[in-house]
Amino acid sequence: MNYYLLHTTYPILLVSVFARQLCLPVPAVLFLLSGGALAGAGRLSVTGILVVAVLGCLLGDLVWFEAGRLRGKRVLRLLCAVASDPSYCIRQSKASFARRGLRVLLFAKFVPGLDGITPPLAGISGVSRTSFLVYDAGGSALWAGVYVGAGFLFAEQLDRIARYTATVASTAVVVFGVALLFFFVWKLLQLMRMIRILRPLHITPEELKQRLDSGEKTGVVDLLRFEDDAQEASAIPGAVRVDPRELRHKTQIVIPDDVHLVLYCGSENSFVSARVAAEMRRKGIHRIWVLGGGLAAWKASGFPLSAQLADPCTEFERLGVVMSPPPRRTSET
Repeated sequence: MNYYLLHTTYPILLVSVFARQLCLPVPAVLFLLSGGALAGAGRLSVTGILVVAVLGCLLGDLVWFEAGRLRGKRVLRLLCAVASDPSYCIRQSKASFARRGLRVLLFAKFVPGLDGITPPLAGISGVSRTSFLVYDAGGSALWAGVYVGAGFLFAEQLDRIARYTATVASTAVVVFGVALLFFFVWKLLQLMRMIRILRPLHITPEELKQRLDSGEKTGVVDLLRFEDDAQEASAIPGAVRVDPRELRHKTQIVIPDDVHLVLYCGSENSFVSARVAAEMRRKGIHRIWVLGGGLAAWKASGFPLSAQLADPCTEFERLGVVMSPPPRRTSET
């Protein structure tokens, strides 16, 4: 805490809060606590701290609001891509915003995850910029006020705790820092391995169209349950729509030797399809392909689309594909 007490100024508060709202790993809360402690000592003004904190929140959130207004669901995919279940992340966030509207901004900053995704959702929903800023300012003031007030009231206790935990904190930083470094290296190696494995597994829209026209036993799996508007999305004719998380977590998948499965999603970099394909490869399934460029590439090639999807159970039974647990029927999804 001593470090933050020495370095907390109005510009630092503004920059740290702005960076936090851009989802950068900056300890803005600690700066707010320190700002409150300094206000209690008469070195900073509570009003000044709240003004710069609210301004930092508004600037950062306005970036995401405009990104959502201009880029729509691509921003949601970006923010939810690292979630364990991206489709659930998007559905729950949209449901929360639909129930409460802009009022969710009044408490969103206290809820991890909801804070980051609410501004772009507001932009996508088409609310006015003025209304967004008014509600966001209210929520920002409430959030900042809680931490500034805590720092103001408990400055002495916070400083005492900081002195007692300094040695422990230093040790923890070293231990967890090394562990975190190994974790990131391991994840990087996994990513490089996945890229190497999946590079030869991409199939072009032309190749897929040729296989379908020739009558080869090819199953097309639509992974658009990840998208925020999947129910309205068209599909490749004959495709079955399966939740990516459901497919990755199947305990058993058996595919006949003469059957190939082609996965596609809405993202042009095929990120969702690649994750599913990599998981299936780890389960020993090698007749799996990823449609390069996803549904966008299929559309760009001028190939036909269908508003109707095949039933997963019926289509997999036709191809002789066995999954455990069995896929849910279209009517249930």
